[in-house]
Parts: sequence; structure tokens; C-alpha cells
Amino acid sequence: MQSIFLFFGALSALIGVGMGAFGAHGLKNAISPEMLTVYQTGVSYQMWHALGLLGVALIRRHDPESKLLTWAGWLMLVGIVLFSGSLYLLAMMDLKQLGMITPFGGVSFLIAWLLLAVYAARKPQARRYS
Repeated sequence: MQSIFLFFGALSALIGVGMGAFGAHGLKNAISPEMLTVYQTGVSYQMWHALGLLGVALIRRHDPESKLLTWAGWLMLVGIVLFSGSLYLLAMMDLKQLGMITPFGGVSFLIAWLLLAVYAARKPQARRYS
């Protein structure tokens, strides 16, 4: 699938908006303010990285064979699942042990952005695409 990261970016944004609305309306009085903040952090990072996935998808249209871009996209997706997913479950189910998973998602995000920066640094000046 040529536009796999476009698909996952759009799907992640859809889910992020839904999770944000659920948190604002469904969880507001159901969980503590501290856990609601944890939940909102998951939503925020999911939305930023959904946009990151869309960016990777757009860049890959000009360089579909780039391994750096492919790895960056997959790591962003893994980061969303591990980081945001663990925060959602931690907040809603009060499963403190899930806090051990969250940093792996954060590291996935960091490596994804690093790979994107390395890709940008290695590419020659922007070319005009017609």
C-alpha cells in the first residue's frame, strides 16, 4: 500500500478526535483530574504524531524508497500505540503498571523524529516537482 502512512495518519487523527471528545465529555466526572490530565496527554501526543504520519506520507510521495522515512513512519505509529494507548488505559482503568510501557512509546517518537531530521539533512536542496 503506497499511502500506508496517509491511511494510518488519518485513522489516528480520527481516533484522536474521538478519544479527545470522549475524555472531555465522558470522563470529565468519571476519573480524577490528575488522570484526566494523563488522558489528555495521550490525546495530545496522538494528534501531533497523527500529523507527523501525514507529513511522512507526503514526503514519501517524492521518495517512496526511503528507508529512513519508512522507519520514521512505523516508529511514529508504534509510539502512538504504546505511548498514547498506555496513557489511555492507565487513566481509564487505573493500571499503574502500564506506566512502564509509556517510555517505550516516547522513545519511538524520539527516534522517528531523529530519523526524519537525518533524512532532511541528507537530502540535497529541495527540488521542484512537477
